[in-house]
Amino acid sequence: MLKKLYNFMLDTRDRQRIGIALSKGGAMMNARNIDVTKPSTWEFSGFSQNGEDGILDILTKNLSTSNRYFVEIGAADGIENNSGWLIAAERYNGILIEGDPHLVDRAKRVMTGYSIGVDIHNIFVKQESAQEIMNLSMYTNPDVFSLDIDGNDYYIAKSILDIGFRPKIFVVEYNSAYGPDETMTIKYKPDFSFKKEHETQLYYGVSISGWMKLFKDHGYRFVTVDTQGVNGFFVDPNCFHESFLEGIMGASFQENQSQLRRFRKPWQEQFALISDQNFSRI
Repeated sequence: MLKKLYNFMLDTRDRQRIGIALSKGGAMMNARNIDVTKPSTWEFSGFSQNGEDGILDILTKNLSTSNRYFVEIGAADGIENNSGWLIAAERYNGILIEGDPHLVDRAKRVMTGYSIGVDIHNIFVKQESAQEIMNLSMYTNPDVFSLDIDGNDYYIAKSILDIGFRPKIFVVEYNSAYGPDETMTIKYKPDFSFKKEHETQLYYGVSISGWMKLFKDHGYRFVTVDTQGVNGFFVDPNCFHESFLEGIMGASFQENQSQLRRFRKPWQEQFALISDQNFSRI
């Protein structure tokens, strides 16, 4: 009885959060003064944290063909992520994947009410998970693929691309503490947890140049990073009109503003705190 009451209260709060996200996102979306060549003007956040909703809004609306399908790895509770707006406001179908079973339960109770085509899976994603994820997806070329697990992101993305999975738009988190030029990532560890690996929690993920190299090797084009210095956006150029892509003047690097506020040090000094860790050059 107490568990049912707790879940009811939690679900009520989560539905309130969705209502707030839709209202906030709608207001921010309409307040934009969009310059199609400047991704910084595209940004707004309803469900996302760093303007991703707005960047994806412009990119998806400029696709030459669309299946209105997404895959998100690291989906949390389904509300605060990169696909929440696509589900609740745009009625996209797709897959939410999350390693925490409690967050998966919450997402199942709330987010499935916004689209009958949303599947939610509890998977702790590893390199070996690529084929399983591809088998779960209705399409091998979903409109949007978002990856944010604060750890083995590079290895997961590479395995996804290597087996022929080809999303039209790929959103990935990068670690600005590695700087703008180094092509590097963490050493692969199947059970990696950035909260446990180093006391600063700065040892995780991939440099933006590392991402650029991987995606270029697979025929993708870099679009921009968000102004908060968290995500990089890459696209399959075959799915957009050349005139749209040629005009984009995106930022190639931004400091992670959250890390900058937390440490009050630029990326060079942040990296000095973890420079003795094991890295792989890409």
